[in-house]
Amino acid sequence: MRRLLFLNGIKAFEAAARSGSFAGAGHELNVSAAAISRMVHLLEERLGVALFERKANRLITTPAGRAYQSGLTPIFDALASLTAQVTASASARVLTVGVGPTFAMKWMIPHLAEFRKAEPDIEVRITTGGMQAPFGDDWSCGIQLGDGQWPGLVAEPLFAADLLPVCTARLANGLKRPADLKGPSLIRVAHSPDDWPSWLKAAGVPRVTARGPEFQFYGQALQAAVDGLGIAMGIRPYIDDDLAAGRLVAPFALSVPKGMRWYLVYRGFHADQRDFAAFRRWIIRAATEPAARGKGARSAG
Repeated sequence: MRRLLFLNGIKAFEAAARSGSFAGAGHELNVSAAAISRMVHLLEERLGVALFERKANRLITTPAGRAYQSGLTPIFDALASLTAQVTASASARVLTVGVGPTFAMKWMIPHLAEFRKAEPDIEVRITTGGMQAPFGDDWSCGIQLGDGQWPGLVAEPLFAADLLPVCTARLANGLKRPADLKGPSLIRVAHSPDDWPSWLKAAGVPRVTARGPEFQFYGQALQAAVDGLGIAMGIRPYIDDDLAAGRLVAPFALSVPKGMRWYLVYRGFHADQRDFAAFRRWIIRAATEPAARGKGARSAG
């Protein structure tokens, strides 16, 4: 039998620990700071453990309080999200997907028509996400690059993040072997400084150093490559459509694992929700279908 101690006190404690004050918790829960203080005190008595050290001008959570709050906040977040979905209009079938800007531009948006064709009544809303962004409270799921370890979240692998240099066919004509690469022509991505060194080491030319234009996102670097500015380090699946369409070519066949993968990341309680389950089935299937790899590529000389 589930035993819940003094739920109002638990809510008061979680809000106070998160906001750092009884006043902040009272404002959030629409009661006085004194009422929050009393409820937290009663909770501490019932638990038999101190949750706060009460200082003159601030609250400090005890080790027990920090442990309790770290577990409670995700539970209340999930409860709020679940309640919002259950009480939403039955006609409003919306999924919010958190992705990085380049993933949105290079894969998600170009493939959304396939999902809409299969599930025309489900609206997919894309919001800012990516590797550095925290998982949003309002997200149905996220698509993130990493090692698969996101505490409190389910992570299912989607794409391998393989690295492969790409450029226009005109530039590729002058590249017969990796040693033909010149540092000033190698376009860089600011948040991924190890991409070129990893690939160049695997190609046997570690002394070449990328010194070309630097961009914040992969999408910007790949557009610069399409425009003939230089050779960009492509990452799957960003480059698959450009290779298939001939906008870019891969002058060398060698691809190198980035050391991370793309994952579908979500809270466990979403798994049984009908619309999310449909999206999950679709994106896992889309990720496992053979990509148009090799089109526009040629082997290293």
